[in-house]
Amino acid sequence: MSSIELTPSQKNILQELVNLFRDTESAVKGEEIADRVNRNPGTIRNQMQSLKALQLVEGVPGPKGGYKPTANAYDALQIQDMEHAADVPLFHEGELVEQANVAEINLTSVHHPENCRAEIHLQGSIASFDEGDTVTVGPTPLSKLQVIGRVDGKDDTNNILILVIEDMVAPAETPEH
Repeated sequence: MSSIELTPSQKNILQELVNLFRDTESAVKGEEIADRVNRNPGTIRNQMQSLKALQLVEGVPGPKGGYKPTANAYDALQIQDMEHAADVPLFHEGELVEQANVAEINLTSVHHPENCRAEIHLQGSIASFDEGDTVTVGPTPLSKLQVIGRVDGKDDTNNILILVIEDMVAPAETPEH
């Protein structure tokens, strides 16, 4: 599968669309996205046209309309790109966890940095993790994001670690050529 090179702005807009869509499971209005990324709705509409052309977004007509991410959007953001799960390293108390595959990093309440949480979905057991343990996830393949936090809770049935985020590191945008 060819990887789509998104501009930082497109990536940002697409990420917000995915986040909002996940929260509401209904079409997201351009205004809502504009609100989140501090751009005017006209800019968002223009960006959406290009994201539609890339087949990352579909428009939903009607009064309840708006935009929905396509399956390709998730691939482009590598949110649920399971093939790359093994490429996201996970460190537990500073040690690389060999058998941990990070399936998804879900940043909840990102707009409230003081109580920022991340849900880390793992393939494999989370039994060895305890509350208060330090966990570092990443860098992720696409955005090279690294999330550093402490275990705040676990959902054993779904293999989810809930982290309180202490730091998020994403290197400066460098064009890959």
